[in-house]
Amino acid sequence: MQAIASPPTVKVVGANGQISLGKQFAGRQVLVEEQEAGVWLIRTATVIPDNERWLHEAQAASDLTRALEWSRQHPASDVQTDTLLATAAQSE
Repeated sequence: MQAIASPPTVKVVGANGQISLGKQFAGRQVLVEEQEAGVWLIRTATVIPDNERWLHEAQAASDLTRALEWSRQHPASDVQTDTLLATAAQSE
């Protein structure tokens, strides 16, 4: 769903080189593109860090889906916790 564009507004670039886009964009990441001298395009964006990009690939999505299905079919249980802890304590 695309919002209707609002009419242009005049903003003043402060002495530190910043402009305010409004509180509704506070904390958001934006892409700023200089299309030509004096023409800027500012778009909200979601940036994915390089070390997390693999999570958005098809194979990772498939693996995660399979793992979640396995976890639904094999609910977590602490039935053997006491036995495992006792075994670990004996091996120390």
